[in-house]
Amino acid sequence: MDLKTALTELQCEMVAERNLVNPKEITWLQYDILYQVEKQGEVLPSDLSLILGVSRTKLSKALKNLKQMEYIEQFPNKSDGRELYTSLTDSGEELLESISENHISIYKIALESFTEEEQKEFVHLSNILSDELRKARIEKDE
Repeated sequence: MDLKTALTELQCEMVAERNLVNPKEITWLQYDILYQVEKQGEVLPSDLSLILGVSRTKLSKALKNLKQMEYIEQFPNKSDGRELYTSLTDSGEELLESISENHISIYKIALESFTEEEQKEFVHLSNILSDELRKARIEKDE
């Protein structure tokens, strides 16, 4: 199997797994937003737009829906009141925890499939690829 095929198949498997564990009430984009807000802490929509590679309009709609579901809260930037910082509510944190518990199946399969050395190498290579994909996406949007 070549690299292109391997990446495509891995992506398909990850999407299939994601379909199994994400609750039906949120979209993939909404999950990604919640995940990034948890990871980044208080974050501006402009930064989320770059991180996720989505338009401000699409992001704004998703944020509005997440706010209505009470998974996020927003408050003004003290230096520029037009910008709103986004953070998770307790409900948002609980939802992510629930999803994370379901993601454990992927982790268990990886533990069983890879030797300890292969796990380290997979983490290393995944981080390199993720960083390069993120960098390319951000550069494209600038």
